[in-house]
Amino acid sequence: MYGAIMGDIVGSRFEFDRGDKTKEFRLFTEESEFTDDTVMSIAVAEALIKHDVGDSSASEEVIKYDIIQNMKRWGRKYPDAGYGNNFSRWIFSADSEPYGSYGNGSAMRVSSVGWLYDSLDKTREVARWTAEVTHNHPEGIKGAEATASVIYLARNGYDKEYIRDYVVREFAYDLSRNCDEIRPTYHHVESCQETVPEAITAFLEGQSFIDVVRTAVSLGGDCDTLTCIATAMAEAYYGFPNELIPEIEKRLDNDLKSALWRFDKVRNSVCKTEFKRNV
Repeated sequence: MYGAIMGDIVGSRFEFDRGDKTKEFRLFTEESEFTDDTVMSIAVAEALIKHDVGDSSASEEVIKYDIIQNMKRWGRKYPDAGYGNNFSRWIFSADSEPYGSYGNGSAMRVSSVGWLYDSLDKTREVARWTAEVTHNHPEGIKGAEATASVIYLARNGYDKEYIRDYVVREFAYDLSRNCDEIRPTYHHVESCQETVPEAITAFLEGQSFIDVVRTAVSLGGDCDTLTCIATAMAEAYYGFPNELIPEIEKRLDNDLKSALWRFDKVRNSVCKTEFKRNV
């Protein structure tokens, strides 16, 4: 999950179309900070690793309950992390019902699902559950499932051509445009249907982990979330550059770091994949 969190941190200072749509920029500055993408990624991961994820035995009802409780608890702990208005109201409300969102929040928080389960069917099922607690619009669900599916396929050694074909076949996303075609007119938008395909395209086009980061940022738009999604996929495909871990961890407080370490420990025990590609 370091990949998703790095994407959030690196993309944060370019959100709301504040970048120059270039791949030439410093990865980290004093302005680089975590946002709601990191907080909610941690919240979902913490909910899932409470259970014996290796045997996929926890019920839908139990997992959804734990996700809701975790998102509300972590969200209230970091109230100024940059949540959307509807999600912010949901966090602080006594009501726990979903509200039909198709926002890209369902995709940015789902990265842990792609690592924890031993089949693609189970990965998609749990991804759907993580979305449905708030983002129960079909597009919100699709964005979460597509993101988790790409991570699952990437960490299991499938090549980018196979991943592209799977996404187009299963989710009907238009991946025909390249980044040079997307970049000129792309702007800040917070829907899954106008963020997830672009994030997948940045991942598919990037030639290394760092190149995916730079490619995603260069598109602009909802830059922290788009880059969070793309680099979660890149980590699964390329691995994460260990030399960047200190840059991530120094921007997280102790609670976030501890939760990230707990997830990484569980992930490493469940996921036996060895990365074979160059970062």
